[in-house]
Amino acid sequence: MSRFFCNMKKYYKYAIRSAKAELKSEVADSYLNWLWWVIEPFCFMIIYSFIFGVVFKNNEPYFASFVMVGLAAWDFFNRMISGSVKLIINNRDLVTKVYLPKYILLFSKSLTYLFKMAISLGLAFGLMLFQHVPLTWHILWIFPILVVLYIITFGIGMILMHFGVSFNDLGNLTNIVLRMVFYLSGIFFNIKTRLHGFLGHVLLRVNPAAFCMNELRQVTIYGGLPTFKWLILWLIVGIGLCAYGIHVIHKNENSYAKVI
Repeated sequence: MSRFFCNMKKYYKYAIRSAKAELKSEVADSYLNWLWWVIEPFCFMIIYSFIFGVVFKNNEPYFASFVMVGLAAWDFFNRMISGSVKLIINNRDLVTKVYLPKYILLFSKSLTYLFKMAISLGLAFGLMLFQHVPLTWHILWIFPILVVLYIITFGIGMILMHFGVSFNDLGNLTNIVLRMVFYLSGIFFNIKTRLHGFLGHVLLRVNPAAFCMNELRQVTIYGGLPTFKWLILWLIVGIGLCAYGIHVIHKNENSYAKVI
């Protein structure tokens, strides 16, 4: 782990510059430029709110804010997981020509995803003000919850990044699993009120995306406290995933260039 922190300290400036360059390149040829980072999540929120709130008559209080918070967490989780599988292969030229700890590639990507999630959460906060959601000091718990979400996704991302070099079908398999997780994470419905008993408990506790969404809504929309026991448990799981991911990447660091 000491090697990991030394590398992060050494290469974090590169990761920041790389993330900035990627964000600029995304909107370089667009007339609306950076406004797309606001327009895209806002439009998806409107579409999903209409379909599930109006068409399917979801009676969840503050439904637009409910959906926006869920989408912010899901987009980060989905982008981190799906984007990690082919990350080393997609950076073949960089990996084969210079030495760079491979998790720096994922860290750089995560900065762009964090930036976009911050915009989505800002929109969610604006919606909460517009809908007169009663805000409490419990909203500050959003930061520890986001830390846990980041650690979990970073750990899973490193593991998938490693195995994605050798297993070409891992990307397709990951997309199928993410599609399933998308519908089971309660983005458009409240798992607590729609699914009672063992099934609802399992979906909220075993699925990290559903758990973090529920906790974010708990402290922002409902003004409650997070579930500390499960938050700590998922933090431990996330650290374990990160430790394993760092281990396999360090162990196979010199073999990636040969495989790709």
